[in-house]
Amino acid sequence: MADAILTLNAGSSSLKFSLFEIGASGALTLVSHGLSELDGKEQHFLAKDPSGKVLTEERWTPKDQHFQPVLEHLIEWTEGHLGQDHLIAVGHRVVHGGPDHDRPELVTKPLLDALDRLVPLAPLHEPHNLAPIRAIMAARPNLPQVACFDTAFHHTMPVVATRFALPREYEEAGVRRYGFHGLSYEYISRRLRDIAPALANGRVIAAHLGNGASLCAMQDGRSMDTTMGFTALDGLMMGTRCGALDPGVILYLEQERGLTAKQVEDLLYKQSGLLGVSGGIASDMRTLLASKNPHAEEAIELFVFRIVRETGALTSSLGGLEGIVFTAGIGEHAPEIRARVCARLGWLGVVLDEKANARDADLISAPQSRVAVRVIPTNEEAMIAQHTLDTIKQAAPAGL
Repeated sequence: MADAILTLNAGSSSLKFSLFEIGASGALTLVSHGLSELDGKEQHFLAKDPSGKVLTEERWTPKDQHFQPVLEHLIEWTEGHLGQDHLIAVGHRVVHGGPDHDRPELVTKPLLDALDRLVPLAPLHEPHNLAPIRAIMAARPNLPQVACFDTAFHHTMPVVATRFALPREYEEAGVRRYGFHGLSYEYISRRLRDIAPALANGRVIAAHLGNGASLCAMQDGRSMDTTMGFTALDGLMMGTRCGALDPGVILYLEQERGLTAKQVEDLLYKQSGLLGVSGGIASDMRTLLASKNPHAEEAIELFVFRIVRETGALTSSLGGLEGIVFTAGIGEHAPEIRARVCARLGWLGVVLDEKANARDADLISAPQSRVAVRVIPTNEEAMIAQHTLDTIKQAAPAGL
């Protein structure tokens, strides 16, 4: 059995994982993936092979809701699936790396302490990302772990694209635009070099459209600007997040409506976006597209409007545009949304091939389109696995 790397993406009540074998040439191959989630009062563990065949499915009532027993169960299953001693490292998606962490890093106690200080910058994500790291440190202290930051890809943005118009003391304290979804954008950047190298060297806007949504302006494969900023709340309208908002609205909510900071946080992160504008119908685009309720259509219309509006802004940041890439759940699987966006971008020279778009083809722009439009499935797990392998190789003592 080959050595393998486990990747983890932790949420508030679920833990997604993927297991990659390392081939003789160093190539990574997905061998299984799944999740462990709290479903009501039961812990649900599901693992599948790459084709989707269920390898194992278990349910049990946990004694508590901590990550420790969940991680121990996952690692025991992984080691049993692989054979003993073949799991050589675990890679983690960590949403926020702050201003100092611009590449994947081997997990150490000082790194964890530094990441703890970033929790206020991503309060709904960072604690959940760090919990399984600590659980594995306790269960398998000698198993190397690598933190892969969603903010790292955006460290190539020019300073003018990261700066807020606030007194300088706040920027010095870390209040700046960071950008997120970086692991997804880095994967798209690398895939473009394989499938469309000329386009990869040009000016491209990648649209990561899912429950969380953002755009990234890339030139020569590097991030130059993006819609998310200080937090993952900024930019596009999302499933339950509002996206860009006049700061005066926050003042109004607190001073005139009497909302506490915690209530405002809950409103902006969990009650807004598609869910809020649709009047509570759904945060899921599939449900909204199938609905006949006018509020659902209004939510979709605003979602598209904000994408088009921000695309114009990022095109300005790039000084032109040669390509658009749709990715993530909505971007990959919602041809109607892609069609609506492209129809409103006709002024840029975007011309859609309707038949190619309907079948989710790789290239969905018409031959006469001045802007190439592509659909590229993202794979953050593969990116994490590759970073983890590269990082532990670099950390290995010479000669080993």
